[in-house]
Amino acid sequence: MSTSPKPVKKVPIHLQSAANRVYIKNGEIVNHDKSFKADVYIEDGIIKFVGPPSEITIPGGVRTIDASGLLIIPGGIDPHTHMQLPFGGAVAVDDFYHGTKAAVAGGTTMIIDFVLPNKHESMIEAYDKWRSWADPKVCCDYGLHVGITWWSKSVSEELGILCKELGVNSFKTFMAYKGLYQLNDSDLLDVFERIRQLNGVAMVHAENGDIIAKNTQRLLAEGINGPEGHELSRPEEVEAEAVHRACVLAHQSDCPLYVVHVMSKSAGIELARARQRYRGRYIMGETLAAALGTDATCCFHMGYEHETAHVLSPPLRPDPTTREFLMKLLANDDLQLTGSDNCTFNKDQKAKGKGDFTKIPNGVNGVEDRMSLVWEKGVQAGLLDPCRFVAVTSTNAAKIFNIYPQKGRIAVGSDADIVIWNPNATRTISKDTHHQACDFNIFEGMTVHGVCEFVLVRGRICAERGQVRVAEGFGRFIPTPVRPPFVYDIIEGKVQSAVQEDHPEERQNGGGNSVAKKFAELDIQIPIQEPISAMLAGNLAMPAEGSLCSTPSVRGRVDGKHDMQQSSFSISEELDRGGVRACIKVKNPPGGKSSGFW
Repeated sequence: MSTSPKPVKKVPIHLQSAANRVYIKNGEIVNHDKSFKADVYIEDGIIKFVGPPSEITIPGGVRTIDASGLLIIPGGIDPHTHMQLPFGGAVAVDDFYHGTKAAVAGGTTMIIDFVLPNKHESMIEAYDKWRSWADPKVCCDYGLHVGITWWSKSVSEELGILCKELGVNSFKTFMAYKGLYQLNDSDLLDVFERIRQLNGVAMVHAENGDIIAKNTQRLLAEGINGPEGHELSRPEEVEAEAVHRACVLAHQSDCPLYVVHVMSKSAGIELARARQRYRGRYIMGETLAAALGTDATCCFHMGYEHETAHVLSPPLRPDPTTREFLMKLLANDDLQLTGSDNCTFNKDQKAKGKGDFTKIPNGVNGVEDRMSLVWEKGVQAGLLDPCRFVAVTSTNAAKIFNIYPQKGRIAVGSDADIVIWNPNATRTISKDTHHQACDFNIFEGMTVHGVCEFVLVRGRICAERGQVRVAEGFGRFIPTPVRPPFVYDIIEGKVQSAVQEDHPEERQNGGGNSVAKKFAELDIQIPIQEPISAMLAGNLAMPAEGSLCSTPSVRGRVDGKHDMQQSSFSISEELDRGGVRACIKVKNPPGGKSSGFW
């Protein structure tokens, strides 16, 4: 049984009194499915009213915020953080205080962190340890995933306790980190079967650990021991193979699978294919702020400190078109979420890997800048609309982890986790001004659109026009109940997925009912990979050498403002992955680009 300490609440005067009641007027509310003009009234941390001002009488002693020209959006939910994580003989410098303070500064009002037990350590004991670290420090609400780093009967039993008693519905497995966290395929099958029995959500770090171990041994023997060896040891195909294999393994037991940190085009294609193959059931995918905001070319020949600061797993890819490609997968609902994988180490900690890249602590920043980066590279670039932005930064996480509509929506009865967002304002990212504890920022010098004017955490104004005033220990642990309907209703056939319906224009989770109709400038075509067994049986014609799939599925179109420095929108690219080809075509429409929001 858990013996986690109770949270320490230290709420200063500036977060008391009138902050219990807030009235936001004249703004435009943006949820994942629609946007509309309305006012919002908040009391005791809960949204009590959403509607026109004529329908409410505001009591005295209320803080009023004029949101004219601004957007009122659900606070961000970062589904992937590692605060104060012990890793490779170092501890991440963003602890639960600094990390959640930075999150709030950037518009994220809830994080979901990872408990990572050591091999043979009790998952319950590790869970209690993480709660003892987090509860006294968090400035915003948080939840927990738990890693499965070894497999036994006792681990299986503890999964049941975590699900039924301790508020955890998601469990991370590893196909990488051989000898430390990696599970073999047989164990993965057992794990996925157990998670399915519990109506939980399986998660996977998808890289082929056996190949990485062999490549690492060879590279070090050849004298390649600098940070460049990290990416060389785990190229795209190593990630893509593991994504494909993980999806197949999960499918055997109808277990929902959430693939964390998709970092390459090849892996994204494999995940998109799996979603098509299983008609939108089982498979969900996340990419990172790092993958959307930068790439490996940004650290080539920049010196040891600069290069090690960019080391994470899976690594940043040297293909500079990866960023835009992954954003298009988000627009297209082939990926559903954005996380940060925030796990920060300072320069002296990263220097532990000098002479042996395997000893570089893995991790980068992102929890503070994720929201603005997705806005800049998505909405500002014309690839997402504001509704889809809300979906991939907040609502989809709330739905997958079964905390919707408590979180992830502006609606009566929801927690008042609210960001008042200025879509036109800009800021320049820098280590000198960020709120994180790390001494490096991988997005240094980048100017982004999308700035938080106000951030409310359960109704408390914790950030106001650049001034961050948080309370250590104000956040709560939020249980994530099993059997999220967003996931299991599709698996159990109670509702159809958007892929099953095969009507892109009717997608609810693609950023609103009208979004697919507005996808006028983008065609992403991911050919369905037919089973080789069907071809061998003579049921399908074998494809000609060099031919593309003859039945591509046109998945979505986007119009809006384009960042012409990032894309010419005239790309026709063929990716060859082990004899299986995928074609991505981007077309410039006759009418040219449009401007403004939809």
